[in-house]
Amino acid sequence: MKVVVTVDGSKYGRWAVQWIGGMPFVKRPAVTALHVVDLAALRAPFVPQPAMIGYEVPLQAEKKRLENRAKKVVAETTGLLKALKLRGTVTVEKGHVAPSILAHAGGRSGLVVLGNRGLGNFDRFFLGSVSAQVTLHASCSVLVVKQPPRPVRRILLAVDGSKASDRALHFLLHDVKPAKKGGIEVTVLYVLPPFAYSEVAVAGINLAHRYADKLAAAGYCVHEAYMPGDPADEIVAAAKSRRADLVVAGAKGLSAVGRFLLGSVSTKLVRHCPCSILVVR
Repeated sequence: MKVVVTVDGSKYGRWAVQWIGGMPFVKRPAVTALHVVDLAALRAPFVPQPAMIGYEVPLQAEKKRLENRAKKVVAETTGLLKALKLRGTVTVEKGHVAPSILAHAGGRSGLVVLGNRGLGNFDRFFLGSVSAQVTLHASCSVLVVKQPPRPVRRILLAVDGSKASDRALHFLLHDVKPAKKGGIEVTVLYVLPPFAYSEVAVAGINLAHRYADKLAAAGYCVHEAYMPGDPADEIVAAAKSRRADLVVAGAKGLSAVGRFLLGSVSTKLVRHCPCSILVVR
């Protein structure tokens, strides 16, 4: 698996690297740690000609500061990768943050890892812009890290019967391994449409059963949950009540009755989920 993890000198960037080091992957991934220097962000859109109004000196100083910080981030991240025994390199690129990340992301088998937030002011690595754009447009899975590194003990897997949720199941079966029998608890959650017919409810329950059986056979401790309502709201509520360490969901789902749409569900989860969220493609 090719992993691209973004680092910006903040604790959130360090957490992202540490999460990869601590995830129970079947095979240790090759990591590219990417630091993006967004010089264009220094010039606010309402200041088209900063040199004309005395902004050139402060901007040059800020540019120099960002370049110096990039060197510090490279040194820090190199040491962190070594401490975590991760194979990888640290790359610095100049450009807009989200497009640069997307350009480095691998195909469907890859993974992009983002910290929930980054540094403020000129250093904005903010969830609302970067993570949302990357989640919406990446061709591979995206992990948004929201808390310090921790052992992944409780996972919430949201399913809807789509190919995307099948891929989410595949990720847990083939890319992640329980440390020991029952070492990781997985709750398989199926959110029923508010006005579901009995046939739809039965189909959802049967689906969750099939997923649960496969996960149990792989060594997970499995629970099932069903509830009606808005998918994103119910997933967030379940993540809170079950104290999930990680939510795993497909990037797209069924339309109409399936209603697991990327633009609504995945974006809401990235913004509102109380724990780290993995959107699988």
